[in-house]
Amino acid sequence: MKILFVVNNIFCQGNGLDASARRTVQALRNAGQDVRVLSCENVNDPNGPQPEYRQREFIFPLFQPIIKAQGYSFAKWRGPSIEEAVRWADVVHIEEPFFIEHAAMNWAKKLGKPLTATYHLHPENIFYSLGMGNWSFPNNTLLRYWSRVFLDNCLYVQCPTENVRERLNSFHVKANCITLSNGLIPDKCIRPVTPPEDYYDENRPLKVIYIGRLSGEKDQPTLLEAMRYSKFAHRIQLHFAGSGPKEKQYKRLSSKLMKEGVLKYEPIFGFYNRDQLRQIAANADLAVHCAIIEVEGLSIMEAMQQAVMPVIAVGRCSGTSQFALDDRSKFPAMDPKALAERIDYWLDHPKERWEMGFKYAESMEQYDIAQSVKGLVEMFEAAIRELEN
Repeated sequence: MKILFVVNNIFCQGNGLDASARRTVQALRNAGQDVRVLSCENVNDPNGPQPEYRQREFIFPLFQPIIKAQGYSFAKWRGPSIEEAVRWADVVHIEEPFFIEHAAMNWAKKLGKPLTATYHLHPENIFYSLGMGNWSFPNNTLLRYWSRVFLDNCLYVQCPTENVRERLNSFHVKANCITLSNGLIPDKCIRPVTPPEDYYDENRPLKVIYIGRLSGEKDQPTLLEAMRYSKFAHRIQLHFAGSGPKEKQYKRLSSKLMKEGVLKYEPIFGFYNRDQLRQIAANADLAVHCAIIEVEGLSIMEAMQQAVMPVIAVGRCSGTSQFALDDRSKFPAMDPKALAERIDYWLDHPKERWEMGFKYAESMEQYDIAQSVKGLVEMFEAAIRELEN
């Protein structure tokens, strides 16, 4: 089966959408599928890997600095390679609802090729960068536009979480919406079965991590504010693993907590590769995920593979809380007092926390990317059959 993935820039670093697309393409190829990519050229590494169908980068007037700060870029949507790519394919799979995908979609309709999509992005992900993340009118208007112009032209839409599927159904998307995780690369848990000797030492620093882009919708300030209400604040070492446009702001908030004496240990900020993140998660006491807007949350899922206890925000546009095994690992989004209560509970119960962490690691096995690939292949095959009939 010849599968064409259409994505603005599959080589962008620092955002989950493109990281997920790279993994999925490689996993499909490993499973024996013939996959090609229509995307912007690899501008970060011109001598590195390139898409089979290469487009030039589109520079947005005025907004380009914001787009770049989010670890994102757009491809130009004109050129003979788009028609060539769609003619080659048995099925066209779009990863975003933007210009290059619209061009590919129009060619697919002209050439009678089946269309499918993955829902990776809420409108709020865009409007948070413009200070309008909580404004219902622009977000709902954009989602209606995406639904009518893009998703309704697809036969199937992959929804990484049930939260996404329910939202699309509420907007009456005509495509068949199926819940299917983007999937995790199988990772051996490197956390030892037995706690280290100092684990129960009441004087050691307690490591609380947040893995994710430093941007408004990820809501790291709720974790920082929760330190004002946690009885363990003087022992907590916060570690923010990620980069993004809010880094300077969050460092200032951290410094303020230090100056006020709320925190004894200065929070750590850094950007890490996958192996380093695995080690950070394996050594952590808790992994907190405060995101207000989140389609799935692969970063916290990867942390859970390393048997770290999660504490996850529950929000209207966040699907990540479906991975919590009970309410002790959930708190209402943007509620620092509730988050502090969950943090304090788990730090107060080290034995249970250690044991429960391994139950979370086991729960992640069902999201093996091989299962996701199997589901995607079945979806592509069903789309081809439906168009033929």
